[in-house]
Order: sequence, then structure tokens, then C-alpha cells
Amino acid sequence: MKILVACEFSGIVRDAFLAKGHHVISCDLLDTEKPGPHIKGDVKRILSLFKWDLLIAHPPCTHLAVSGARWFENKIKEQIDALKFVQFLLDAPIDKIALENPVSIISSKIRKPDQIIQPWQFGCGETKKTCLWLKGLPKLKPTDVVCGRMPRIHMESPSPERWKNRSRTYEGIAKAMAEQWGN
Repeated sequence: MKILVACEFSGIVRDAFLAKGHHVISCDLLDTEKPGPHIKGDVKRILSLFKWDLLIAHPPCTHLAVSGARWFENKIKEQIDALKFVQFLLDAPIDKIALENPVSIISSKIRKPDQIIQPWQFGCGETKKTCLWLKGLPKLKPTDVVCGRMPRIHMESPSPERWKNRSRTYEGIAKAMAEQWGN
């Protein structure tokens, strides 16, 4: 399969699909943290480079996540732009699409997610509610339900790297995506 992992700098989802033998490229406005097939640039341009079989998109949640609701009234234009970008990704001419974001205004402004997952369903004893909007894909099945459910990411102290740490996909979730959607 030809797979594009959009808005991913970490390489975690990309590498899970690479391990399964797929042709996969990550793209982001940032450089990748791990060596591998990655294009630094705007996904809008990259979408037209190939006929993709699967798009997994992680659009920035800065102006969308309900965790930042107290600032919503000051970022109306940014939210409109962010929602247009989400809709652009969901409307991409690709048969299989998964769009990932935390609980956000996507649910009320575009549509409700098809599924909400947690890291503890995929081998990591943490909580981080993650919504999936799916097209042409089945819901992810939990692979390894574990105890010890801590909100580590939510409790992380403010720092310049906090947003990056909060945006990385858990490896167990990435592995489940590759195993269950990589057909």
C-alpha cells in the first residue's frame, strides 16, 4: 500500500507501517525526529504527488481541542482555518482515511468521531482520549488492555517541548493501526 502519514514529525506511525513492508511517507512542516521517508512541507502539496491508498492524518489540535476552550473566543479565525484544514483532509480523494485528534470542536462543527480510543487499550497504562474519524476503515480493536491508567501527558509540566510530547502517537496505537489497517 502507498500510505501518507500527514502532520507527523515523530515517525511513530510511519515506522509501524514501514515495519509491515508498506510504502509509507510521513510529512510535516517540521523535520522528522527519526530517520525515515519524510517530506518536510505542506500536506496539501504532497497529497497530489501519488495516488495514495491510505491517509492517516494528525492535524494540529492547538485551535481545536476542548482542553483549550477557555481561549476559544480569542481564536475564531484560527478555528475556522483549522476546521477547513480538517475538512480538506477528510475530503481527500483517498479510499481509506483516518483522522486523529483529541476531543475537539471537530465533533460539533464537522461530525462526531467514529471511535474514541485510549492508550491503555493498546499496551500503555496511560489515559489520553483520542478520537478517530474514519473513512473506509474499521474501528481499531484493542490489542492489549492494561492497568495503571495515569494521565501522564495531561500532568506534564509546562515546557517548550510539552506540545510535542502531547502530540506523539503511542507506539501501541501505531502498531495496531499498521496491523489492522495495513491490508
